[in-house]
This record gives sequence, structure tokens and C-alpha cells, in this order.
Amino acid sequence: MQEPVLVLNATYEPINVTAVRRAMVLLLKGVAQAEEVHNAEVHSSAHAHKVPSVIRLLAYRHIPQQSRALSRKNILLRDRNTCQFCGKIFPSSELTLDHVMPRSRGGRSSWENLVACCYRCNNDKGDRTPEEAGLKLARKPRPFTLHTSRQLMRLIGHRDERWRKYLFY
Repeated sequence: MQEPVLVLNATYEPINVTAVRRAMVLLLKGVAQAEEVHNAEVHSSAHAHKVPSVIRLLAYRHIPQQSRALSRKNILLRDRNTCQFCGKIFPSSELTLDHVMPRSRGGRSSWENLVACCYRCNNDKGDRTPEEAGLKLARKPRPFTLHTSRQLMRLIGHRDERWRKYLFY
């Protein structure tokens, strides 16, 4: 029930990724319809429902300039669970957040100053800047934008062929 489901606006524009559980709620409430489905089914006492892969909202929703909350989860999503110093991919539980400019030197907790970092690189860096520690950032940290969100949808969509026609590959 935690598989990703692509959510489209009424205009077929991709706007979000949600879990099957939430997608099923939207379908049952009549707020959305399934555009693509898996072979699997979810059973209730009276009905069997196909598990959706892509759903479309029935009414157009104006999506304001999207901004994401600054959180550990969103930093790891933006950095794709990749240590920004050694470039290795880790499970979330094996990553920390690192302040590029240490907090002890006035560095703030912001999109531009936080990066995903493995424990080893974080310990090597310590209370220094990357330059002082002899480390180089893989990518300059940036805020999570609509473009970032669409890129993540495409990455997730590689696992599900049904998403491709909606994500403009």
C-alpha cells in the first residue's frame, strides 16, 4: 500500500506522487479516477478494486508556486540519498545532514546550506568548511523547486512504464 502513484491534475499535468493508500481514498471519494492500473487488487468485503499506478483529479486544482518544507526527508529526496562529498548512495538511516558552513560559524539551516552526508564524511569534515577539510561538494545545494519535483517523478517513473507518457521523457 506504500507503492508510489503518480497524481495528475485534471489537465493531465503531473503534480505529485502519493502512496497507493492515499490514491485509493481519492478514488473512493470520487475526487479522482484511475488512468493506469496494476494487475494487483485491493479487496473489501463487497468489492475488488484494481491498484492504481496513475490517477487524475477530476477537478482542476490551481497549484501555487510550490515550495517544500525544509526537512531531513526533503533534503535527502533532493540529494537522492547520495552523500554530497563521497558520491555514494546510502539508505536514509545511514545519512546525516551536514551544514556546509558550520553552525558554529554562523551557518544557517537552509536549503542552500544543508546537504546529505554519510557519517564518515561528516566526521571527516567536522567543524570545518568543505575546502578546509579537503572535500568537494558534488552539487551546490539549492532549494527544492517544481523542477526538482518533476525530476524526482521521472526518476521514480523509470520503475513504472505506465508513467512515461505523462512525464514527458
